Amino acid sequence: MRRLTILSAILGVLACSPGGERQTRVPETKAPEPQPSATPALAGPASFVNRVWQVDESSGMTPGQLVVFLSEGTLVFASPHETPALGTWTHDGQALTMVEEGISYPTDIVSLSPNEFKIRSHNPGGVVETRFVPAATDQPARP
Repeated sequence: MRRLTILSAILGVLACSPGGERQTRVPETKAPEPQPSATPALAGPASFVNRVWQVDESSGMTPGQLVVFLSEGTLVFASPHETPALGTWTHDGQALTMVEEGISYPTDIVSLSPNEFKIRSHNPGGVVETRFVPAATDQPARP
């Protein structure tokens, strides 16, 4: 039940849009300068950030496990068979690094599209290849 609550909270945060009262915008004379991000996503139409991914195939992760790369650098792992876990991640435009339990894993992005995210993680025990697909959103909640 705790895992479902944590996953529901994550999905709620990702699905929420800002609400509240409408505010009148004052026209600006100059566009603000873009601020650099500490963990920039890949350039282009596809992004792995702030999406709930489900492990489809992997040589080291459990199929069905959910993974979220939150934009501020938190990495969330959730599975119905394991305790949810947190890690961190960074992406400097070239290299992706995942950190779990204090261990850094240099990770190659093999491919990325709206319907698939493939990575190759260089773990101390060997290379782990993982294929993610977008997590299903129409699954009924468990009692």
